Amino acid sequence: MAPSKQIRPLLLVDGYNVLRATPRYRALIDDSLIPSSTTSKGRRIKDERDMPDDPFERARQALVADVAAFAQHKYEAVIVYDGAGNLSPERPNLFEAGVRVVFSQTGESADSVVERLCVQARRSNRKVTLVTSDNDIRSTVGIGPHADSVVKISSQLLVQEVEHIDRDTRGALESRTYARMTVEDRLSPKSRAKLNKFLRRS
Repeated sequence: MAPSKQIRPLLLVDGYNVLRATPRYRALIDDSLIPSSTTSKGRRIKDERDMPDDPFERARQALVADVAAFAQHKYEAVIVYDGAGNLSPERPNLFEAGVRVVFSQTGESADSVVERLCVQARRSNRKVTLVTSDNDIRSTVGIGPHADSVVKISSQLLVQEVEHIDRDTRGALESRTYARMTVEDRLSPKSRAKLNKFLRRS
């Protein structure tokens, strides 16, 4: 009998809350494309399908890459957005870089989706890490049976962890690059000239 596949913990990310939380993502949001009918969380007040471009697209792509790096196959990662923040009326759910991207349906909020996924995971005794700085969501998922199976981290803390991963990755790449350099490559231009002059005399 084949061994059962171990279920990974669920990493649940409150998408627009994270995008608005730090300069890392805010810098990628084109506020000039956001109509006055859209709130700071990306929620739509009236129809915005006539917008020429998606002001959140670059930020969402960056978040997918960062969440994938943070999850590192240790979590099943899901990012949840309000469907009102998506230009497509179909609001397709996507799977990118091992991360599931979910848009709420018409008539429901991302908060409701986050809470529902948390409840489903808790009922199956599955551990959940919830990323949000929304106090309402944090308090809602923190009550009831199995509430201790939900680990809550702030949006800012996720970004700090991602930036730490970035630094580690850059350091590893720089170390490998340095290790491949020849002795001559490591010399200053002045020392290299002296070495070349010496070698020509030999």
